[in-house]
Amino acid sequence: MQSFHCGNLAQEDMRLLAARLASRLRGGDFIALNGDLGAGKTTFIQGLCAYWGIEDICSPTFTIVNEYDAAIPFFHFDAYRLADEEELYAMGFTDYLGRNGVIAMEWSDIVRGALPPDHLEIRVAGSGEETRSIDFIAHGERFSTLLEELALC
Repeated sequence: MQSFHCGNLAQEDMRLLAARLASRLRGGDFIALNGDLGAGKTTFIQGLCAYWGIEDICSPTFTIVNEYDAAIPFFHFDAYRLADEEELYAMGFTDYLGRNGVIAMEWSDIVRGALPPDHLEIRVAGSGEETRSIDFIAHGERFSTLLEELALC
């Protein structure tokens, strides 16, 4: 399993790092984001979206998913309010997996059993005015190769 650690990141560093990653993503890719409240998961997603020209990104905590039209469809999930995988499937998660877009899910640990085997796990640590650290963990060959090629940190 390939992994990289990046430390001492300001919010703008996180956005730039996310944009670099976005430049290599393709339809069907799944990004699993985890970290405490205020760690910067949504900030990272804002960086992904900026690369595709998507603005006004907010966390879909109450709606569970926001959809964005871009060169690659982008689906931003937030599993914070879900009890388990069954709730995720009940809202049509399988359909989203089949739509050939990029899916980024905050709080994915809550529904870990529903995640596709091949995905990129991103763990963000820090909060408030602190700098952040990010761990990128590849699950599957696609993301191992992607991390090696990008050499993010």
